[in-house]
This record gives sequence, structure tokens and C-alpha cells, in this order.
Amino acid sequence: MNKLIFRKFSQDIINFFLVASFSITFIVWIIQAVNFLDLISDDGHSLKVYFTYVSLNLPKIFSKTIIFVYFISIYYVINKYNNSNELIVFWNNGIRKIKFINFILLFSILFLVLQLIFNLFIVPKSQDIGRAYIKASNIDFLPKLISEKKFINVVKNLTIFVEEYEKDGTLKKIYINEQMNNENSKIIVSESGKIIKKKQKYILRLFNGGITNISKNNTYTLNFSETDYDLSNFTTKTITATKVQELESIEMFKCLKEIYLKKKINKNEVIDNPKNTACHTRTVKSISEELYKRFVIPFYTLIISLVAASLIIEPRSKYFSKLHKLNIFLIGILVITISQLSLKFFLNSINITYLILFLPFFLVFLYYFVLLLFTKFKLNFL
Repeated sequence: MNKLIFRKFSQDIINFFLVASFSITFIVWIIQAVNFLDLISDDGHSLKVYFTYVSLNLPKIFSKTIIFVYFISIYYVINKYNNSNELIVFWNNGIRKIKFINFILLFSILFLVLQLIFNLFIVPKSQDIGRAYIKASNIDFLPKLISEKKFINVVKNLTIFVEEYEKDGTLKKIYINEQMNNENSKIIVSESGKIIKKKQKYILRLFNGGITNISKNNTYTLNFSETDYDLSNFTTKTITATKVQELESIEMFKCLKEIYLKKKINKNEVIDNPKNTACHTRTVKSISEELYKRFVIPFYTLIISLVAASLIIEPRSKYFSKLHKLNIFLIGILVITISQLSLKFFLNSINITYLILFLPFFLVFLYYFVLLLFTKFKLNFL
């Protein structure tokens, strides 16, 4: 009988968690997708590239909402059971309150593992795939970005100006400025032209114009009646360098090992010429903070589950019932806030670093001990 009771209880938590997490993730994803519209408007990517890239951000959004949604799920279900007197079923079947709390704590380990899987493996991989996809994509939305009497500079080292853009796609009085390096540049002026797609690449076919090559030592001009200007040689302005958030967790642990072997104590020190190329140009601070976010912060899931479970310890007076529920909710939000703010103080000093590393585990034992006292001696909060 007890197994059936706990099974229903866990199913209610999971059902609410799935609905709430998908809803919140989708809302945040929509807001973030709007912020990424500059991939089209400013960087010249296609709608396919845009939707693929923003979709690969879904695991990251979901992983960031797990701890909050899980707390809300336990809080809501226990509060619902309490209001409908369903908790009495637990106590009438001989289930002690500490056993109920133990079940929630053990059940929370599943969500802890889920968050660790997302943080350590799924999120970095999806972010890396998204960055690689952007890096490999062509600037295939560029033709639609070109407009009359407007300088277009959506790709690196290239500026295009068109005086007229006719309905049939013909461009009139074209000006192109290509910056090849710090000392060399190229200016192309053409009477007309047209953008054509050839072998999945965009080419600007120019008619009747001249190419002026400018270098530090000399300048010379070549005239042409027709020439093709390959737009596929240029890359987007979107940042394509791999960020620390996109590195594999195993590689980051190797970086951390190499940091301590080299005894790099300065948190802002850059790792030069490492054995592991993934560590190159990374700072000790960036590697350590990212590993802390991925591996340590998820353990706050255990403490917020205990905070929500403390709803079963009722106050002496019913007048304090609403205040008690509000206090539990605020404590949960405070713990979640601390989990995020702890990153700001990480690596400030050796003592603070150790304190922050062991804080979630200390809070779990401390809060569990408090709940144990309240349940064993049948104490009340108020």
C-alpha cells in the first residue's frame, strides 16, 4: 500500500514538473529566439540556420530551469495534498514524516542525475554543434539584405553599397570595399550586376567596372567588362570561436588537472601552450567557474527538495499556516539565489572557494538534521 501511495505522489511531481518545465522552457526559448533575430538581420544567415541554432539552445534553457521548476513542483504537490487532506493518508498508513522526507530526498537524486547529465554532456555538446553549424553555414541570406542606398557590412572585411535595386534583381552603380589585411584592400566599382546562386554559393556577377588594389607601396586599377565576385569566401560576423561553455566536460577536467600540475594559482592567468589544446588561451577562472556551474550547483537540488518537504511540519496555530507556507517558499527561492550568486564569489580566496564548494553539502546535512529534530520530537515552527 505504501508503495502505491509513494508512486502516486512521485507521478504527481513528475507530471507537474514536465508541464511546468516545458512551459517555462518554451517561453524562455521564444524570448531568446527573438534576441537571436540579428543572426538574420545583421549577420545574413538563412531562416534554416536561424531555427536550427536557436533550437540547439533548448537543452541549455531546460537545464537552467530544472532546479527552480523542481522546487515549485514539490512545493505545489505537497501544498495541494495538504489542502485536500491527502497527507492524512500517509500518516494513517503508518508512514512517518521522516520517512516521507527521506523519500523526497532519495527521489531528488533522480533529478540531480538528470541535471548533471544535461550540464556535463548534453548542453556542452548541443552548444558546440550550434557553434559549428554557424561556422560552417554560408551567408545565404545576404541577397535579401542588400537594399538601395545603404551600406551593407554583415560579413567580415566586406562593405557593399548599391545605388539602385531593380525588381528583376539587377543592381545599379555598385561599390564594394574589401579589406584583405591591415595593409591591403580592394575597391570595386561597377555600373551594374546581379547576384546568382552557383553550386550552393552566391556569386555577384559584375558588368563594366574597375578593380582598384590598394597596398602600402602602390595602387593599381584593372578594368573589366564582366567578372564574378565570389561572396562565399567571406565569413559571418557571428562569433565562431569556441567558448568555454561549449567545451566537453572531460576536456575541462583535463585542463583543471593541468592547471594544478603547473601550479597556476592566479585565477586570471592564461593557460599557454598546454598539452590539451582545448585549454589554450583559457584562464584558470573561466575553467574553474564553468566546472563549478556544471558539477557543484546541481547539488542544490537536494537542499531545495528538503526545503519544500518541510511543508509537512505544520505550525501550532492555523493562523500562521499561510505565513509558514510563504516562509518555506521564500527560503527555497533564497537557496536558489544563493546557488547562483555563489559563482560571483568563487575563487575570490582559498577559504571562500572551499566554503562555496562544500556549502550545498553542508546545507543538506544541516537542514536534514533540523527536520529530523522537528519530526522526532514533534516540534513546530511556530
